[in-house]
Amino acid sequence: MNAAVPQQRDTIRLFFALWPDAQVRARLDGWAAALHADCGGRRMRAENLHLTLAFLGATGAARLEQLKHLAAQVSVTAFDLQIDQPGYWKHNRIAWAGASVIPEPLAALIADLRDELTAGGFRFDPKPFVPHVTLLREAREPQPLPQFPAIAWPVSGLALVRSVPGGQGVRYVVEAARPGRTVK
Repeated sequence: MNAAVPQQRDTIRLFFALWPDAQVRARLDGWAAALHADCGGRRMRAENLHLTLAFLGATGAARLEQLKHLAAQVSVTAFDLQIDQPGYWKHNRIAWAGASVIPEPLAALIADLRDELTAGGFRFDPKPFVPHVTLLREAREPQPLPQFPAIAWPVSGLALVRSVPGGQGVRYVVEAARPGRTVK
């Protein structure tokens, strides 16, 4: 057996995300309820709603402290994100809420985070970044996509999050948070 490959019990599922405050989370959950009425599926639990920045997946538990340190090194500037468009992906039957515009501070955050992860030897999903919050899984395609009032999300940092399976489904636990700096 190769000692460099972590065993299943020695791994944790991790990702970096934007973590909404209670007000933004409630508005996102409102979008989820309305979409659910149109296309069914399985709603994401309100407390789990987030916007993934980098998905790491199964990661050696021994590397958690290194990732916490890495999170502290990432440059984060506070910014406003407009969640202004619902969407649907047929290939995985996901309904989502997204941003039609990626603000410059978010693009810079993604680039810096990916650079830090690469330099640290961490693997992550390299797909192009699409700013979205998953609202429903196993959903039918809504026809047409409904329109919703935009959600102004004041982003004030990033979070390193662990996915913890349990009897009532997965819950997400913030392992580390990196506050953003305000630019005047």
